[in-house]
Amino acid sequence: MMRSLWTAASGMTSQQFHIDTISNNLANVNTYGFKKMRAEFEDLIYQTELMAGTPATEITEIPTGIQVGHGARVSATQKMFQQGSLQSTENKTDIALEGEGFFKVLLYDGSEAYTRDGSFKVDSNRQLVTSNGYLLEPPVVLPEDFIMDTLSISKDGRISVNVIGDEDPVEVGTMEIYRFVNPAGLSSIGSNLYKTTAASGEEIPGQPGMNGMAKVHQGFLEMSNVKVVEEMVNMIVAQRAYETNSKAIQTSDSMLATAIGLKR
Repeated sequence: MMRSLWTAASGMTSQQFHIDTISNNLANVNTYGFKKMRAEFEDLIYQTELMAGTPATEITEIPTGIQVGHGARVSATQKMFQQGSLQSTENKTDIALEGEGFFKVLLYDGSEAYTRDGSFKVDSNRQLVTSNGYLLEPPVVLPEDFIMDTLSISKDGRISVNVIGDEDPVEVGTMEIYRFVNPAGLSSIGSNLYKTTAASGEEIPGQPGMNGMAKVHQGFLEMSNVKVVEEMVNMIVAQRAYETNSKAIQTSDSMLATAIGLKR
């Protein structure tokens, strides 16, 4: 069997994965806080038929050798954490991060996760939660009879609000931001959430805008950092590479047919 059939097939498989990654990016072009993924590839093992440096004569050696590759495969998918654009919403519970860092939320099972999606809500218990009901950590509980229009989040993360019958604002909590040595090592679990791994390292807590932490902007949301035109160009490149590998398979098949036809 011709080696090129399997080599080109591995190329088609890799480009299919590339298209899958691009499709996911495009599907999340309007997902708040979404970070695009980049598929990375590497070549497979090489079969060495003649080693470079093999003696040719007593005073000369083979300069380059003979090697043949066996295709390509996916080596990694990397989250690209470039800043997304900020969109004004004028909603008091919408919070955008500008810079490095994540919000921390508490999941239903008691474990913790991290997100860049700042579209928080106030539940029936007056707690700040995500759209799926996950509690913001550290927890923020608003007082009874609070006035939503007076909710304020300072640049250093202090949260205050006015209550009915009191002109002075009440401080109800402080927002913390968490960053990681290697955010690309975080594991995506869906719902705009990430979990720590051995590769990401442990969380590094801090105040917004301090010691390299992201700044917070109340009344804004961070949009996806997916660039549609860039993804469309990548899609065209992947499509052409897929077609080229399919042509290599067709050519190999034609050569096999010619070889088989010699017996006639």
